[in-house]
Amino acid sequence: MNAIFKRISVRKYKSLPVEAEKTEKILRAAMAAPSARNQQPWEFFVVTDREKIGELAACSPYAGFLKDAPMAIVPCFRTEGLTAPAYAEIDMSIATENLMLEAADLGLGTCWMGIAPIRERMDAVNRVLGNPEGLEAFALVSCGYPAEERAQQDRYEESRIHWIR
Repeated sequence: MNAIFKRISVRKYKSLPVEAEKTEKILRAAMAAPSARNQQPWEFFVVTDREKIGELAACSPYAGFLKDAPMAIVPCFRTEGLTAPAYAEIDMSIATENLMLEAADLGLGTCWMGIAPIRERMDAVNRVLGNPEGLEAFALVSCGYPAEERAQQDRYEESRIHWIR
């Protein structure tokens, strides 16, 4: 549970590559996520090519910093053959959070940039990746070794808890 309390959004990275072993652990964590009716709609693109990362950074007005990250992970979801299609984006959110928590546990930093459900951004990322019909971009996640450290802010608010006893 410590990863939950140390994960922060990182936008500045050291120019060190992320090791293949750590990348695999991150992706294993993502795919360990629960999903509606066990449909597992996910597919993941791991991008380390500098030019492609730059193209992905241009897909959202909030992703400019991505161009300096050593790696981008692009969670995508299938739209065909799903048993509970209305829940695919919820499934993707859980998988994306899992990968970010595992990255934090491995000493890496990440930042989630929203793509879905904004059609224009989804189409832009789909074009960069060359996604076939039936595979949709969900998010952009920068990943690498943080260039600076800071503590996670405490977001606990007791006033948002409602007891029914």
